[in-house]
Amino acid sequence: MIQLEEACQALARIAPLRLAESWDNVGLLVGDRSRSVSRVMTCLTITPNVVAEAVSEQVDLVVTHHPLPFKPLQRITSDTTSGKMLLQLIAGNVAVYSAHTAFDSAQEGINQQWADQLQLTEIQTLLPVDDGQDDLGAGRMGAIAGPTTLEQLAQRSATLVHASAPRLVGQTDAVVTRVALACGSGGSFLSAARRRGCEAMITGEATFHTCLEAESAGVGLVLLGHYYSERFAMERLADRLAGEFSDLAVWASRQERDPVVAVALKH
Repeated sequence: MIQLEEACQALARIAPLRLAESWDNVGLLVGDRSRSVSRVMTCLTITPNVVAEAVSEQVDLVVTHHPLPFKPLQRITSDTTSGKMLLQLIAGNVAVYSAHTAFDSAQEGINQQWADQLQLTEIQTLLPVDDGQDDLGAGRMGAIAGPTTLEQLAQRSATLVHASAPRLVGQTDAVVTRVALACGSGGSFLSAARRRGCEAMITGEATFHTCLEAESAGVGLVLLGHYYSERFAMERLADRLAGEFSDLAVWASRQERDPVVAVALKH
């Protein structure tokens, strides 16, 4: 058992909050830093199913990637889903912590994990933080070992995270030597990927107009689904916290699911 503040400090070492985007809401969002913590659960997003699991399992801290609350709230009531979930968490003495874009960009964050598991070389940030440290910043890019087509890149990426229905923008047989990485909704990184000479970008999702822009620019997109592009990292984070704090029970939510389901058409 540790104090909540100790868990917050450990999470801030993994994902320094100064790396978060200015519009983001990160850090300890719900909870008393002096309270004791013995049961911790990670998740990608807090949903009613995740809340029910946290309360029933007597979780002390939920570490979520996507913040709750995200935007300022004028009131917290059961009239809204967000309000209802927050009331249930508070009533169950469940604290909430989110690193979100700080974890995306950290040295051991989600995009770096993507670069590592794809075994990229010459890894750099797409948008470096302006503090003289080239290895810190948003997004990643790197060189692929050996000739790879866009379709092969998509298949490899999807297999790594068990993505059920990856999609592509671009020619399937286009050769990719440099790839950009932007987990989640990464459409805003397309221009940087193009400027840095990347022939493809792996992300979770992108708007229709971003897909058209990528096609026109000749940059292939691998769309894995928002959930699959990030959820794996929250599972790894649970393992890391369990290793760092041997007296904590830590697990990734067992009830969380991708809300988007692929349907097989019948002919």
